[in-house]
Amino acid sequence: MLNRVILIGRLVADPELRYTPSGVPVANMRIAVDRPKGKEATERQTDFVNLVAWRQRAEFAANYLTKGRLIAVEGRLQIRQWQTQDGQKRTSAEVVCDNLQGLDRPREAAAQPAVADDALPPERETEEPDIPGPWEDE
Repeated sequence: MLNRVILIGRLVADPELRYTPSGVPVANMRIAVDRPKGKEATERQTDFVNLVAWRQRAEFAANYLTKGRLIAVEGRLQIRQWQTQDGQKRTSAEVVCDNLQGLDRPREAAAQPAVADDALPPERETEEPDIPGPWEDE
């Protein structure tokens, strides 16, 4: 079985960094990814994809990636299901980031790293804490 996702797109908003009760950093982000135009398409179509990064990748995203930055993401697709307080079933898809890279230069003059710490092995969570995403605030 294979579950790999590679995306290039622009951040829709600044990453949102939070911490689990045990102190593990987690960042939620969303990127806009353009679809290739078909022969008959007159307008470009865009998909908005939710991302989640853990630990060092979460801190990298929060410290160095900002709204509008072009980024490359490599990770795995994760589908989550939950039930709202009023009993409605909800489903969301997100990419759990194993690698994040800034592909353009930041607008600020300060030199910033363009790649998350690649010396670290990809983080694999066997059991991720249940952190509500921004879509669950409804």
